[in-house]
Amino acid sequence: MSSEGKTPILSLKNVSKVFAGYRAMDGVSLDVYPGQVLCLLGDNGAGKSTLIKVLSGFHEPTSGTIEVNGKPKVFKSPKDASNEGIATVHQFGGTFPLMSIGRSFFVGAEPTKGWGIFKRFDKKYANETAVREMQQLGITRVTDGERLIGSLSGGERQASAIARAVHFGAKVLILDEPTAALGVKEATHVLRIIMQAKLKGIAVILVTHNVSHALTVGDHFAVLIRGQKADDFLKGERTRDQITDLMAGGEAMADLENELNALTGTINQIH
Repeated sequence: MSSEGKTPILSLKNVSKVFAGYRAMDGVSLDVYPGQVLCLLGDNGAGKSTLIKVLSGFHEPTSGTIEVNGKPKVFKSPKDASNEGIATVHQFGGTFPLMSIGRSFFVGAEPTKGWGIFKRFDKKYANETAVREMQQLGITRVTDGERLIGSLSGGERQASAIARAVHFGAKVLILDEPTAALGVKEATHVLRIIMQAKLKGIAVILVTHNVSHALTVGDHFAVLIRGQKADDFLKGERTRDQITDLMAGGEAMADLENELNALTGTINQIH
């Protein structure tokens, strides 16, 4: 999907983040477009978590700017990011295992009925809404909003968290390793849900180290290595092997291989 002529809904402009002298992010620039999936790739320690926290308002950038619809914004807290339509779903859905599906769906934004001292949580509305929103994302096995979140599978928990974000008007959906620790069938279902969010016009940032999952749903890709953006490309511009090699530090691996080959040649000459 081409983004030519479109205005990014969210942009990072040369953003860096330094912690006590350690540069966790170094001059990262990214554009995120409505109705597209940006896959943020990188191995452990690449800077993905720091970038998520900057985008979601947990950390302010040390330098650089964040723009929403072309206008500079300063996020002092996660609430500031949320007010701009940026929602983050963490690896296990950020859900509460001992809460019902309905109550978990509306935690912090509880619907009520009645007046004054008779005002109370509207359990019926919450349960019906949560189940309906999950079923619209293809989780048809969930029919009772009274079920405990802890009784759901990992994929269903992810679906609940994504459905909640969509219901409350997310314009940018940041998914942090949503398929990690899931089986093939559940991971496939989560990837389908990502595609449905994209079709609704939501901008999705998929943070992952799984190249296969990224290539399945992604339109735009960025690879982070040691806090820097090592590559930035569109679907079809890199092969799976090229991406995997880059994430593994391809150039360093090639240099090491050359050194080993040279060493092997020297040993062979000696013998």
